[in-house]
Amino acid sequence: MKNLLQQYKPFLIFLGKFLLTYLVLTIIYQTYLNRFDTAKNEIDSFSQLVANQTKSVLTLFDTETYIESHPTEPSIKIIYKGQYISRIIEGCNALSVIILFISFVIAFTGKWKQTLLFILFGSVLIHVLNITRIALLCMALYSFPEYEHILHGIVFPLVIYGIVFLLWVVWVNKFSLHATAATKK
Repeated sequence: MKNLLQQYKPFLIFLGKFLLTYLVLTIIYQTYLNRFDTAKNEIDSFSQLVANQTKSVLTLFDTETYIESHPTEPSIKIIYKGQYISRIIEGCNALSVIILFISFVIAFTGKWKQTLLFILFGSVLIHVLNITRIALLCMALYSFPEYEHILHGIVFPLVIYGIVFLLWVVWVNKFSLHATAATKK
């Protein structure tokens, strides 16, 4: 048993760091979300920020774009070219994706400064790409509403998760302690 634990020690350390970081960040995020009363259709302020930023991007293509609180659910309606196109709910803010990203980076530790900078860079990149994703999705849904399931359920999640995966690959191969150890060999 001891040999087995020793053999898988790097993996177990990775798994422990990942799970602990993910758990702590998820608890913090859930505590934040609990400050908002969904029974009163309150939406969290970060999702509101995402809605405002998405509106700003869409305004570049249609100056009549606006957002408004949904009257019967905790979400923000996006009106594009005079048409209610989509809504932003808490899950659209990409914070859960950012938590997953951060957990992986911390689990594959690098030097502290590099780790913090990569987490900051990656989180901002994911946020900007998420705003772009929502804006492009709104424009696509305006022109092709019949493809909502494919666009919202497959294409755009594939893009955002694909980029997160590429960030992980870059982290592991260029900046993590694993990469540092591999270049010393």
